[in-house]
Amino acid sequence: MKNVLHLIIVLFASLQIHAQQKEITGTITDGDSLPLPGVNVIVKGDKQGTITDFDGNYAIMAQVGDILVFSYVGNIVKKIVGTENNISFTMEENTLEEVVITALGVERKKKEISTVYQVVKAEELSREKTRSATNVTTKRIKKPNNSSVVNGLSGKVSGLNINNKITNNRTKIILRGNRSITSGIQALVVVDGQITTSRELNKLNSKSIKTVNIIKGENGSALYGSKGVNGVIVIQTKKGNYKLPKEVEAVIKKTNTNNLINSEPNDVYVEIAENNFEVTKVSPLSTFSIDVDRASYSNIRRMINNGQTVYPDAVKIEEMVNYFDYNYPQPTGKHPFSINTELAITPWNTQTQIVKIGLQGKTYNNEELPASNLTFLIDVSGSMSAQNKLPLLKGAFKLLVNQLREQDKVSIVVYAGAAGVVLEPTSGNNKETILNALDNLQSGGSTAGGAGINLAYKLAEKHFKKNGNNRVILATDGDFNVGESSDKSMKKLIEDKRKSGVFLSVLGFGYDNYQDSKLETLADKGNGNHAYIDTMQEAQKVFGKEFGGTLYTIAKDVKIQVEFNPKKVQAYRLIGYENRLLEDEDFIDDTKDAGELGSGHTVTALYEVIPVGVKSEYLKDVADLKYTKTDVTKDFSDELLTVKFRYKKPDGTKSIEMIHVQKDEVITPSEDLKFASAVALFGMQLRASSYYNNTTIKDVKALAENGRGEDKLGYRAEFIRLISSLNK
Repeated sequence: MKNVLHLIIVLFASLQIHAQQKEITGTITDGDSLPLPGVNVIVKGDKQGTITDFDGNYAIMAQVGDILVFSYVGNIVKKIVGTENNISFTMEENTLEEVVITALGVERKKKEISTVYQVVKAEELSREKTRSATNVTTKRIKKPNNSSVVNGLSGKVSGLNINNKITNNRTKIILRGNRSITSGIQALVVVDGQITTSRELNKLNSKSIKTVNIIKGENGSALYGSKGVNGVIVIQTKKGNYKLPKEVEAVIKKTNTNNLINSEPNDVYVEIAENNFEVTKVSPLSTFSIDVDRASYSNIRRMINNGQTVYPDAVKIEEMVNYFDYNYPQPTGKHPFSINTELAITPWNTQTQIVKIGLQGKTYNNEELPASNLTFLIDVSGSMSAQNKLPLLKGAFKLLVNQLREQDKVSIVVYAGAAGVVLEPTSGNNKETILNALDNLQSGGSTAGGAGINLAYKLAEKHFKKNGNNRVILATDGDFNVGESSDKSMKKLIEDKRKSGVFLSVLGFGYDNYQDSKLETLADKGNGNHAYIDTMQEAQKVFGKEFGGTLYTIAKDVKIQVEFNPKKVQAYRLIGYENRLLEDEDFIDDTKDAGELGSGHTVTALYEVIPVGVKSEYLKDVADLKYTKTDVTKDFSDELLTVKFRYKKPDGTKSIEMIHVQKDEVITPSEDLKFASAVALFGMQLRASSYYNNTTIKDVKALAENGRGEDKLGYRAEFIRLISSLNK
């Protein structure tokens, strides 16, 4: 009896130890040993979960024997919890592009389900098109091999997931309906009314395709019998002159999948006219507003990764350059930013010189920031239903909520056909309440953006915190179609609202209907910043590493005016900032709006200059003036330029001026200048600039690699991988 009792006690004690939860921590890296942010980590069979931060770190509570499931862009790794408290590993990226379409939008690992797939050579389905920008002759930039029919379906079919890792120019396609399927049964392919094979599908060139439609589940079997049980790919070619049967057309219309491949996107961008060289003797001043927006780079990255055409007007070189941080020193004086300049030979043209002007905003730790009064203004209209819109938006805002403090308050306003408040001001301590409000958001209806903005600002003004951080955070695709909706009306509306002292952050989501021009207008005129969030990694960057910069303004209406010395500089051109140019007299006019600088933000501007005495094809003769003579002073013979800065304090109305002089001293370019030049050159190539001097992607890559530097966070390495994916 005593032995039995002893055994029971031992078993009970072991069960208690086994059932005891402990914290499991670890670091996930990619194949290049760089931190991998955005990896989902869950305990199998439990709703508990987390994601890795931007350093690839995670922490989760689990028991011995539990299975941790790590998932990232289609890759799934399982680890059993043992006695160790640390589980770290390298997560290899998939080498095949796998597309899984299910009726319920549920993704499953290939090994966990019986599926049949067809292989389509991406190179045979690639599609290119060109578009000209104002004053720019656009040349065709070759796209990655994964510009395929499959990629054309991205974002247009529920449950579609695409990995952009391709090996041997082959793309794996898995099409599933809502019924179970057994090994060996192929998804049905119908081309011009004829049932065919995946091998024949491989031979189709996308240019010959008129429409591609997906019919899933029961609809497939109803139309095509047992052969359509796993879904049907219905294709019409341009030469076939085949008309779809009425029954098929009815199903396509009902399921809203008509012409998924060839439908043109409705993205809207402001036209950009590239800055040309200005003759110094005629126009020695260059004046512009700073720009801390980074939306263009992440948007372009998304286009390239999806194998889509990069439109010239989507390429804003200043936003590409400013996406990256640079090694500028923290300010030490009374001003909130430091000024840094550098002069070197232009990497793409040895006859010119490149000038780098860099600002470094003072960095504040989160605990040092003033109390926040944040109003989330969230678009829940029908256009936000795609996976890369409202669902991604929710995940992004959760990252922000998890960093809030007790003194911070959050309100949530939503808008669709009308606007409404779904959460009154709630303390950052009540994270569960805020997160539940986000989780309950559903999309549907039209888009009354103007009404949403009015209500959000009204709520923010009602709960205004004096000496605090008062900000509306707008998250949308910009598709306003009810009430005030034009760019012009949005500009007027937001200019009125900024007088309240409430700042604005604008977050863009989605594509195929992305209204970049409207969101840029809102951010520029609303004393705010604009970011484009295409992945959870980008959300981590915006709301994780750059939390203070995104939400806390340290200087507003920041303007730069550069005066070039005509004794040293024949001509100059500002690279980028076309939408930020100011009149020279605007520099000292405190009523003129300009850009804002956030905590820890860096701003970089590049000039290409033609020195005196250099013959250049870019210089044009200017007629002599009859009534005016331009005399050049003999003083300041060692100065290349003078940079003047004006800014206001966040609550100020009078600007403060700073002056910095750059000597005519050419030095070996720093790693920062090399990398910034590489990014600018890539943007010039995408825009088919008149000044990229017939350089290639290879030149960009070599320059970027030389300027990669320490790159602790891996952003520069990501850029190098991105440009490496393009055909040379």
